[in-house]
Parts: sequence; C-alpha cells; structure tokens
Amino acid sequence: MKGNLQNPLRLKSLNHISLVCRSVEESIYFYQNVIGLTPIRRPGSFDFDGAWLFGHGIGIHLLQSDDPESMGEKREINPKDNHISFQCDSMQTVEKKLKEMEIKHVRSKVVEGGIEVDQLFFHDPDGFMIEICNCESLPVIPLAGEMALSCSLVNLHVLQPPIKQVAQP
Repeated sequence: MKGNLQNPLRLKSLNHISLVCRSVEESIYFYQNVIGLTPIRRPGSFDFDGAWLFGHGIGIHLLQSDDPESMGEKREINPKDNHISFQCDSMQTVEKKLKEMEIKHVRSKVVEGGIEVDQLFFHDPDGFMIEICNCESLPVIPLAGEMALSCSLVNLHVLQPPIKQVAQP
C-alpha cells in the first residue's frame, strides 16, 4: 500500500459525531444549554428530522430515531463505556454546574507518572455518555515515534535527544 503510513487516508481532523435521539428537541436543549454547543444550519435536502450543533472544535449531528420506544434505557454511568470527552478549565465549576442542573454524574481520576487527571462522567438525554476532564496535562505519547503531544497540543516535547547534524564536506 502506497502513501503516508501514519496517515494513509490523509485525514485532517475529526469533523462530527452523529447521535440517534429519542427526541431531537430534548437533545438540542441538552447540547446547547449543558455542553454549550450552537445550533447550525443543516442541509435542507435531508428527508429526516435532526439537528446540527457545533462548538469546542466538534460538530454533533442529532438524528431523530425512527422508533424512539425501542431505544434502550439509560444505563448506570460507567467510565469504561462509549463516550465523548471535552476538556475544561475548571473541574470545580463543571461539577458545581452539574449539581445545580441536577445532572447525575460520577467522578474518576487517572494518575500516570505523577500527573493527575480528574474526570466527570454523565449521560445525555439518550444515555450517551459525556466526559469532562482536565486532561491537557497528560501527554499523548506515540507508541512508535519521537514526539509526545499534550491533549491540548500546547506542549510539544521531544522524547529522544535530537540527532546531531554532521557537516558535509
């Protein structure tokens, strides 16, 4: 297979995730008023109910379920379940707001190499899990390679010392 082995499809970024909803209206309210996304224009050629929202560098496309009654019920909050994660500036502020909004949530913590990452997990109206974390301090270290990136791409660290340049005669 020819091409860039580290990016064979030449992808640029994550564009959106799609979520099937019992009620698009209820999910719009949640993603706008809890997560802080903004509703955006959706192509008028779609022949099904839905909504597009955007914010924090990600799009969320809500799709109305054809059979809302058949959708499973919310399960217990499990940090090891499928979820989408957002970074925040203040975990205390997030937790305070979740309590004010009476949104049931679970706290968790990751400790790696002396770095602590706090996490809060909760469900959207359809049981899809959301994580809020302060994971920008946890480096993203490739299994094969030299560069390590923080989750926020702010801190760039070289794992191995640079190769010395040898002057050509």
